[in-house]
Amino acid sequence: MDLFEKLLTNRGPLGSHSHYAHGYFTFPKLEGDIAPRMKFRGKEVLTWSLNNYLGLANHPEVRKADAEAAAEWGMATPMGARIMSGNSNVHEQLESELADFVKKPDAMLLNFGYQGVVSIIDALVDRHDVIVYDAESHACIIDGVRLHQGKRFVYSHNDMESLEKQLERATRWAENTGGAILVITEGVFGMSGNLGSLDKIVALKEKFSFRLFVDDAHGFGTMGATGAGTGEYLNAQDGIDVYFSTFAKSMASIGAFVASNEQVIEYLRYNMRSQIFAKSLPMPVTAGALKRLELLRANPELKDKLWEVVNALQSGLREKGFNIGTTESPVTPVFLNGQISDATQLTLDLRENYNIFCSIVVYPVVPKDVIMLRLIPTAIHTLQDVEETIAAFEKISQKLDKGLYSSPAVTA
Repeated sequence: MDLFEKLLTNRGPLGSHSHYAHGYFTFPKLEGDIAPRMKFRGKEVLTWSLNNYLGLANHPEVRKADAEAAAEWGMATPMGARIMSGNSNVHEQLESELADFVKKPDAMLLNFGYQGVVSIIDALVDRHDVIVYDAESHACIIDGVRLHQGKRFVYSHNDMESLEKQLERATRWAENTGGAILVITEGVFGMSGNLGSLDKIVALKEKFSFRLFVDDAHGFGTMGATGAGTGEYLNAQDGIDVYFSTFAKSMASIGAFVASNEQVIEYLRYNMRSQIFAKSLPMPVTAGALKRLELLRANPELKDKLWEVVNALQSGLREKGFNIGTTESPVTPVFLNGQISDATQLTLDLRENYNIFCSIVVYPVVPKDVIMLRLIPTAIHTLQDVEETIAAFEKISQKLDKGLYSSPAVTA
């Protein structure tokens, strides 16, 4: 078979829907300044699908810092990979401040979050080592684990009994190979919104020998007394050996970082292939991240406002009988029962008739016959936005229960 013919025959679980989904359900275009209300296909919608947790995307100081950095340096500076010619005082200052913020001795900048996690895993372990990871880990962790040439074990999501069993297996394996054990989980799980049991995992270090790597993309800036993340919130930050987060959530930018002790960070600097062979983060992105971190640290009221909106949204949905699962974070899933065809009509109704734009998740990401609407509250949403959204959800839920979404006539 010709390679391209094969690709067209099997388009994948998401690509199989592209003929009708592209441009509306997938790859939609939200236009205008990043805000709770934006334009979708020429119409204003109330948006709950942007990870702009602290509202920094269009903060005037952020826009000013980004613009000034772009004017001073342009996007090309520094030119080259960090290890060759792309280092700067600004990059090192950002690393130092990030390490201090998350209470780790050192940190290293990464160009991208997804790529960064894959490459961290690749650098940390070799074929003699064993990886033990949470079953509901993000795709970047799964892909990093797939590249691992050694043994890997998966434990049931947040199930400490399951983790202990896998650690027992991993320990026996590592004893035979002379390798080590790396446990990987998330701080905040991005779909369900629940927290990784970091405190309980750290406690298992008394019984087993392993290092802990935590992807805290959704926890950085949103969780903990200072916003330093889920480890801070669960009093487990000291037990996290390798801490990762991205700038794409609370920092409303692009890029990422990894933090650990000085020896581990130095090792990663000289062994992470995705950074050794990639151009350095452009100066406007780096200087802009410094400003974002400054605002995050100096303005705790941003996190407080976020949680005011989160609590209003989640308590309001629960009071109306909606199932929002086990979330303990700003991530707010709403679980409904229905087919993919129901999900299509429901989403059209929400966007066209109620002007509500949120992400929709269906099989194979969630089980068959489940529709998940995923809402991301931010510090710049209002309580009026919350009331409007809950009222709309009540109406579409009633329609779903009555089977009205079986007919396409319900949409605009």
